[in-house]
Formats: sequence, C-alpha cells, structure tokens
Amino acid sequence: MKVTERLKNIRLVRSLIYGFVGILTYPGLVIWNRIRIEGTEHLKNIPKHNVLFVSNHQTYFADVIAFIHIFCAVKWRKQNRLGLPYYLLNPFTNLYFVAAEETMNGNWISRFFKLAGAVTVKRTWRADGRDIIRDRDESDTYKIDQALNKSWVITFPQGTTKPFAPGRKGTAHIIKNNQPLVVPVVINGFWRAFNKTGLSFKKKGSRLSIRFKEPMVIDYTQPVEVILEQVMEAIEQSKNYMMRGKHHFITLLDK
Repeated sequence: MKVTERLKNIRLVRSLIYGFVGILTYPGLVIWNRIRIEGTEHLKNIPKHNVLFVSNHQTYFADVIAFIHIFCAVKWRKQNRLGLPYYLLNPFTNLYFVAAEETMNGNWISRFFKLAGAVTVKRTWRADGRDIIRDRDESDTYKIDQALNKSWVITFPQGTTKPFAPGRKGTAHIIKNNQPLVVPVVINGFWRAFNKTGLSFKKKGSRLSIRFKEPMVIDYTQPVEVILEQVMEAIEQSKNYMMRGKHHFITLLDK
C-alpha cells in the first residue's frame, strides 16, 4: 500500500488536515460568502457506514470542503448552521469522497487534499483533457466498496462540474451492489463564488446553498439505468429539471 493510502486512513492525520483546511476555508463559506444549509436533520441516526451521499457538482474542491464543514458541525449537534468553527477541534473523519485520479494528482495542493480521504478513480470518458472510451476499472469499484464498508462516502454521479451533464452508470452499479443508504444533496452558488477548482474566489458576497434531502427509497433489484435515473432526479439534474430552466421557458406566443 502506498504511503498516501496509509496516511489517509489514519484518523489523527485526517483530523489535522481537516483542521488546517477548515480554518483556511471557513471565511470563504461564512464571512466572504453566505452559506445556507438545509436538511441536516436527515443526518441524525443514520448508520456510521454504508451511507452514500450523491450530489451535483460545481467545483473540484469547494463542494467537498463544505460537506466536511457541515458533517463536523453536525457531529457537534449543530443543525443547519456552522456557527463558530470550534467543531474543527474534534472533526468528523469517518468520511471518504470519490474524485478523479487525474484531478487529485494535478498539483501539490490536490495531492495534499487527497489525504483528507479521497478515493481516486479513473474516468472512463475523459483523460488528459480529451474524450476517451474505456472500460470501468474494477479496482476502482472495489476501493469505493471498501470505503462504504466502513464509512460515509460522497460521490458526484455526473463526474463533472458541467450542469445537467448525464450521470455515470458507475454510481448506479455501486448502489446496486452495496445497497447503501443513499442521501441526495443539491448544491448551488459555488460556481458563482469560486473558480472551477474551488480554491480561489470569483465573486465574493455570493449565496451558497447545500440542501440534504431525505434518504432515497430504492428498489435495488431494478436495472442500473433505472437507479441512475432516480438518482439524477433526486439531485435535480435530470431532464425534468433542465426543462424548468429559463433557457427552456416558452411564452404563450410560442405555443
């Protein structure tokens, strides 16, 4: 096992990283921007393992960092708010997040953040800035299965920050095979506040929102296509939600 893999499984190491990253990023979420949190009541009394959070995606890192802040605050019995970041003194570390291997190896910052609990996977549709087609790596699936077996896992079914991009079947395979408790999350405003990486500001004073929905009711015997469609609807990235956008608005004169 690589040194990085060993270190990210040590609770003390992850606690230190969460504390360091948390202090640096707290002002960007609470002071320079305003974050609105909803639905953390759905996180109470859920299992400590085999829980999969599925979410839309707007930046490479700011989304995950916000999740970490919220989970740490919930551990300290805060509901739908962060408040003062004393929760970083004893953070919630029973967490992994799925990320593209190419992204996490991009620079020293991303490699450092990998220690926070990244489960890196190879994209099957894109690599080195170009479109590709390759089979799903079973070892990647195994890594996610292992993480779910002991922790909560965050994944972004679209695998890209582009809104309304199609979901990837890999997420549905993970759900079908592991039968986890699936918690859908809808985020917004991060694309406006941060650049694509989520490590620098694009516009201060933005309203950020993260909304946790009730755990999904899933028939795990259904085909992966059906499960994926259900997930995309839950995170509000389906065609139904896309058609509600302003660019699809049809006036009475057009009918």
